[in-house]
Amino acid sequence: MNAKTSNEMTATIEMMDVGGRTLRVAHWRLDEPSDHPPLLFFNGIGANIEAVAPLAELLTERGFVMFDMPGTGESPDPTIPYNPFTMSWTATQILDHLGLEEVDVMGVSWGGAMAQHYALQYPGRTRRLVLVATTAGMLMVPGNPAALTKMANPRRYIDPKFMNEHFQTLYGGVDKDGAAHQKDDHIGRLKPPSPRGYFYQLIAMLGWTSLPALPFMNKEVLIMMGDDDQIVPLVNGKILNTAIRNSRLEVIEGGGHLFLLTHADESVATLRRFLDAPDGEDRAAA
Repeated sequence: MNAKTSNEMTATIEMMDVGGRTLRVAHWRLDEPSDHPPLLFFNGIGANIEAVAPLAELLTERGFVMFDMPGTGESPDPTIPYNPFTMSWTATQILDHLGLEEVDVMGVSWGGAMAQHYALQYPGRTRRLVLVATTAGMLMVPGNPAALTKMANPRRYIDPKFMNEHFQTLYGGVDKDGAAHQKDDHIGRLKPPSPRGYFYQLIAMLGWTSLPALPFMNKEVLIMMGDDDQIVPLVNGKILNTAIRNSRLEVIEGGGHLFLLTHADESVATLRRFLDAPDGEDRAAA
Protein backbone atom coordinates (compact mmCIF):
# COMPACT_ATOMS: atom_id res chain seq x y z
CA MET A 1 0.00 0.00 0.00
CA ASN A 2 1.05 3.59 -0.47
CA ALA A 3 1.57 5.30 2.86
CA LYS A 4 2.08 8.85 4.03
CA THR A 5 2.90 9.43 7.65
CA SER A 6 2.34 12.51 9.74
CA ASN A 7 5.98 13.36 8.95
CA GLU A 8 5.20 13.48 5.23
CA MET A 9 6.89 10.19 4.39
CA THR A 10 5.70 8.97 1.02
CA ALA A 11 6.58 5.36 0.29
CA THR A 12 5.15 2.01 -0.53
CA ILE A 13 4.86 0.00 2.68
CA GLU A 14 4.54 -3.78 2.74
CA MET A 15 4.50 -6.41 5.45
CA MET A 16 6.59 -9.19 3.89
CA ASP A 17 6.99 -12.79 5.00
CA VAL A 18 10.63 -13.44 4.12
CA GLY A 19 13.30 -15.69 5.56
CA GLY A 20 10.85 -17.10 8.09
CA ARG A 21 10.13 -13.61 9.45
CA THR A 22 7.51 -10.94 8.95
CA LEU A 23 9.14 -7.58 8.29
CA ARG A 24 7.85 -4.12 7.51
CA VAL A 25 9.47 -2.98 4.26
CA ALA A 26 9.42 0.47 2.71
CA HIS A 27 10.44 1.31 -0.82
CA TRP A 28 10.44 4.41 -2.94
CA ARG A 29 10.21 4.92 -6.72
CA LEU A 30 10.85 1.31 -7.78
CA ASP A 31 8.15 1.67 -10.44
CA GLU A 32 9.75 4.78 -11.92
CA PRO A 33 12.38 4.69 -14.69
CA SER A 34 15.90 5.41 -13.48
CA ASP A 35 19.46 5.28 -14.76
CA HIS A 36 20.64 4.34 -11.27
CA PRO A 37 20.40 1.07 -9.35
CA PRO A 38 18.23 1.18 -6.22
CA LEU A 39 19.80 1.75 -2.81
CA LEU A 40 19.42 -0.92 -0.13
CA PHE A 41 19.70 0.79 3.27
CA PHE A 42 20.47 -0.74 6.68
CA ASN A 43 19.37 1.43 9.59
CA GLY A 44 21.03 2.12 12.93
CA ILE A 45 20.27 0.13 16.07
CA GLY A 46 16.71 0.53 17.29
CA ALA A 47 15.83 2.95 14.48
CA ASN A 48 12.64 2.59 12.45
CA ILE A 49 12.06 3.37 8.79
CA GLU A 50 10.75 6.86 9.48
CA ALA A 51 14.05 7.92 11.09
CA VAL A 52 15.85 7.88 7.71
CA ALA A 53 12.87 8.61 5.46
CA PRO A 54 14.10 12.19 4.82
CA LEU A 55 17.17 10.78 3.06
CA ALA A 56 15.04 8.49 0.90
CA GLU A 57 12.83 11.44 -0.02
CA LEU A 58 15.82 13.54 -1.11
CA LEU A 59 17.29 10.90 -3.46
CA THR A 60 14.56 11.44 -6.03
CA GLU A 61 16.53 10.02 -8.96
CA ARG A 62 16.83 6.45 -7.65
CA GLY A 63 14.89 3.72 -5.90
CA PHE A 64 15.37 3.19 -2.18
CA VAL A 65 14.64 0.13 -0.02
CA MET A 66 14.82 -0.35 3.74
CA PHE A 67 13.09 -2.36 6.42
CA ASP A 68 12.42 -2.41 10.13
CA MET A 69 14.55 -5.02 11.88
CA PRO A 70 12.62 -7.61 13.94
CA GLY A 71 11.10 -5.90 16.98
CA THR A 72 11.84 -2.45 15.56
CA GLY A 73 9.32 -0.01 14.14
CA GLU A 74 6.34 -2.09 13.09
CA SER A 75 8.13 -5.37 12.44
CA PRO A 76 6.97 -8.05 14.91
CA ASP A 77 9.29 -9.29 17.63
CA PRO A 78 11.87 -11.89 16.65
CA THR A 79 11.18 -15.37 17.98
CA ILE A 80 14.83 -16.42 17.90
CA PRO A 81 18.07 -14.41 17.79
CA TYR A 82 19.62 -13.55 14.43
CA ASN A 83 23.05 -12.60 13.16
CA PRO A 84 24.52 -10.68 10.20
CA PHE A 85 24.57 -13.81 8.02
CA THR A 86 20.89 -14.61 8.48
CA MET A 87 19.75 -10.98 8.14
CA SER A 88 21.82 -10.50 4.97
CA TRP A 89 20.13 -13.59 3.54
CA THR A 90 16.76 -12.18 4.59
CA ALA A 91 17.59 -8.90 2.81
CA THR A 92 18.20 -10.84 -0.42
CA GLN A 93 14.74 -12.40 -0.03
CA ILE A 94 13.29 -8.88 0.15
CA LEU A 95 15.16 -7.89 -3.01
CA ASP A 96 13.92 -11.05 -4.75
CA HIS A 97 10.35 -10.23 -3.73
CA LEU A 98 10.76 -6.75 -5.23
CA GLY A 99 12.35 -8.09 -8.41
CA LEU A 100 15.72 -6.40 -7.77
CA GLU A 101 19.05 -7.99 -8.64
CA GLU A 102 21.96 -5.54 -8.25
CA VAL A 103 21.80 -2.68 -5.73
CA ASP A 104 24.00 -0.10 -4.12
CA VAL A 105 24.26 -0.86 -0.39
CA MET A 106 24.38 1.70 2.41
CA GLY A 107 24.32 1.48 6.18
CA VAL A 108 24.63 3.83 9.12
CA SER A 109 26.20 2.95 12.49
CA TRP A 110 24.99 -0.59 13.43
CA GLY A 111 23.57 -0.80 9.93
CA GLY A 112 26.99 0.06 8.51
CA ALA A 113 28.28 -3.20 9.94
CA MET A 114 25.32 -4.98 8.33
CA ALA A 115 26.10 -3.28 5.02
CA GLN A 116 29.72 -4.47 5.17
CA HIS A 117 28.60 -8.01 5.89
CA TYR A 118 26.02 -7.93 3.10
CA ALA A 119 28.59 -6.76 0.54
CA LEU A 120 31.03 -9.47 1.63
CA GLN A 121 28.36 -12.18 1.65
CA TYR A 122 26.66 -11.12 -1.59
CA PRO A 123 29.27 -9.39 -3.78
CA GLY A 124 27.35 -10.35 -6.92
CA ARG A 125 24.36 -8.30 -5.82
CA THR A 126 26.33 -5.31 -4.56
CA ARG A 127 27.53 -2.62 -6.95
CA ARG A 128 28.91 0.03 -4.57
CA LEU A 129 29.01 0.36 -0.81
CA VAL A 130 28.45 3.40 1.42
CA LEU A 131 29.43 3.23 5.10
CA VAL A 132 28.21 6.01 7.36
CA ALA A 133 29.36 6.69 10.94
CA THR A 134 30.32 3.06 11.43
CA THR A 135 33.12 0.67 12.42
CA ALA A 136 34.69 -2.67 11.63
CA GLY A 137 32.79 -4.26 14.52
CA MET A 138 34.28 -5.37 17.80
CA LEU A 139 37.72 -4.05 16.77
CA MET A 140 36.53 -0.45 17.05
CA VAL A 141 37.80 2.58 18.89
CA PRO A 142 35.00 3.40 21.37
CA GLY A 143 33.38 6.79 21.64
CA ASN A 144 32.50 9.05 24.53
CA PRO A 145 31.61 6.80 27.52
CA ALA A 146 28.74 9.10 28.45
CA ALA A 147 27.27 8.72 24.96
CA LEU A 148 27.79 4.95 24.84
CA THR A 149 26.10 4.46 28.21
CA LYS A 150 23.03 6.39 27.10
CA MET A 151 23.01 4.69 23.69
CA ALA A 152 22.72 1.26 25.32
CA ASN A 153 19.55 2.45 27.06
CA PRO A 154 16.44 2.14 24.84
CA ARG A 155 14.93 4.97 26.89
CA ARG A 156 16.27 7.34 24.23
CA TYR A 157 13.54 5.99 21.95
CA ILE A 158 10.83 5.73 24.58
CA ASP A 159 11.19 9.06 26.41
CA PRO A 160 11.30 12.18 24.17
CA LYS A 161 12.30 14.33 27.16
CA PHE A 162 15.30 12.06 27.86
CA MET A 163 16.31 12.20 24.20
CA ASN A 164 15.95 15.98 24.09
CA GLU A 165 18.02 16.50 27.25
CA HIS A 166 20.83 14.17 26.17
CA PHE A 167 20.76 14.71 22.41
CA GLN A 168 24.09 16.56 22.28
CA THR A 169 25.82 14.03 24.56
CA LEU A 170 24.46 11.16 22.50
CA TYR A 171 25.09 12.39 19.00
CA GLY A 172 27.41 15.42 19.07
CA GLY A 173 27.72 17.59 16.02
CA VAL A 174 26.74 21.13 15.21
CA ASP A 175 23.74 21.88 13.00
CA LYS A 176 25.41 24.32 10.65
CA ASP A 177 22.04 25.69 9.56
CA GLY A 178 21.11 26.44 13.15
CA ALA A 179 17.83 24.59 12.61
CA ALA A 180 16.88 23.37 16.06
CA HIS A 181 13.69 21.99 14.60
CA GLN A 182 15.69 19.22 12.92
CA LYS A 183 16.35 17.67 16.34
CA ASP A 184 12.66 17.87 17.22
CA ASP A 185 11.73 16.44 13.83
CA HIS A 186 14.09 13.50 14.30
CA ILE A 187 12.74 12.76 17.78
CA GLY A 188 9.21 12.93 16.41
CA ARG A 189 10.02 10.28 13.81
CA LEU A 190 11.24 7.70 16.29
CA LYS A 191 9.17 4.76 17.43
CA PRO A 192 10.58 2.76 20.36
CA PRO A 193 11.75 -0.78 19.60
CA SER A 194 10.49 -3.59 21.78
CA PRO A 195 12.82 -4.65 24.61
CA ARG A 196 13.41 -8.01 22.91
CA GLY A 197 13.97 -6.40 19.52
CA TYR A 198 16.53 -3.97 20.93
CA PHE A 199 18.31 -6.69 22.91
CA TYR A 200 18.52 -9.00 19.89
CA GLN A 201 20.01 -6.18 17.83
CA LEU A 202 22.61 -5.55 20.52
CA ILE A 203 23.70 -9.19 20.67
CA ALA A 204 23.55 -9.79 16.90
CA MET A 205 26.98 -8.20 16.43
CA LEU A 206 28.68 -9.65 19.52
CA GLY A 207 32.07 -10.98 18.47
CA TRP A 208 31.60 -9.81 14.87
CA THR A 209 34.29 -7.97 12.96
CA SER A 210 34.83 -7.38 9.27
CA LEU A 211 38.46 -6.33 9.61
CA PRO A 212 40.16 -9.57 8.41
CA ALA A 213 37.94 -9.65 5.31
CA LEU A 214 38.05 -5.96 4.36
CA PRO A 215 41.35 -6.15 2.41
CA PHE A 216 39.58 -8.59 0.07
CA MET A 217 36.63 -6.24 -0.52
CA ASN A 218 36.52 -5.72 -4.28
CA LYS A 219 34.00 -2.89 -4.32
CA GLU A 220 34.21 0.85 -4.60
CA VAL A 221 33.44 2.11 -1.10
CA LEU A 222 32.55 5.53 0.28
CA ILE A 223 33.15 6.05 4.01
CA MET A 224 31.38 9.07 5.52
CA MET A 225 32.24 10.22 9.05
CA GLY A 226 31.51 13.23 11.23
CA ASP A 227 34.41 14.85 13.05
CA ASP A 228 32.30 15.42 16.19
CA ASP A 229 30.68 11.99 16.44
CA GLN A 230 30.38 11.07 20.13
CA ILE A 231 29.44 7.43 19.43
CA VAL A 232 31.74 6.46 16.54
CA PRO A 233 34.94 8.56 16.56
CA LEU A 234 36.47 9.55 13.23
CA VAL A 235 39.45 7.23 13.73
CA ASN A 236 37.15 4.28 13.00
CA GLY A 237 36.52 5.62 9.53
CA LYS A 238 40.27 5.96 9.02
CA ILE A 239 40.70 2.31 10.01
CA LEU A 240 38.09 1.27 7.45
CA ASN A 241 39.70 3.46 4.80
CA THR A 242 43.10 1.86 5.44
CA ALA A 243 41.71 -1.67 5.32
CA ILE A 244 39.58 -1.29 2.15
CA ARG A 245 41.76 -0.75 -0.89
CA ASN A 246 39.12 0.85 -3.14
CA SER A 247 37.71 3.24 -0.56
CA ARG A 248 37.58 6.97 -0.02
CA LEU A 249 36.94 8.79 3.24
CA GLU A 250 34.78 11.92 3.38
CA VAL A 251 34.68 13.85 6.66
CA ILE A 252 31.70 16.07 7.44
CA GLU A 253 33.02 19.04 9.41
CA GLY A 254 30.96 19.70 12.52
CA GLY A 255 29.07 16.48 11.87
CA GLY A 256 27.92 14.29 14.73
CA HIS A 257 26.43 10.81 14.59
CA LEU A 258 23.33 12.10 12.77
CA PHE A 259 25.06 14.22 10.14
CA LEU A 260 22.94 12.61 7.43
CA LEU A 261 20.07 14.67 8.85
CA THR A 262 21.79 17.75 10.30
CA HIS A 263 24.03 18.18 7.24
CA ALA A 264 21.61 16.72 4.73
CA ASP A 265 22.51 18.83 1.69
CA GLU A 266 26.25 18.21 2.06
CA SER A 267 25.70 14.52 2.76
CA VAL A 268 23.43 13.98 -0.23
CA ALA A 269 25.80 15.86 -2.55
CA THR A 270 28.70 13.66 -1.38
CA LEU A 271 26.60 10.55 -1.78
CA ARG A 272 25.54 11.48 -5.31
CA ARG A 273 29.09 12.27 -6.42
CA PHE A 274 30.16 8.80 -5.37
CA LEU A 275 27.18 6.79 -6.61
CA ASP A 276 26.95 8.61 -9.95
CA ALA A 277 30.67 8.54 -10.79
CA PRO A 278 31.75 6.36 -13.74
CA ASP A 279 32.79 2.85 -12.85
CA GLY A 280 36.37 2.60 -11.67
CA GLU A 281 36.86 6.31 -11.04
CA ASP A 282 37.78 5.83 -7.37
CA ARG A 283 40.00 2.89 -8.24
CA ALA A 284 41.84 4.92 -10.87
CA ALA A 285 42.36 7.75 -8.38
CA ALA A 286 43.68 5.43 -5.65
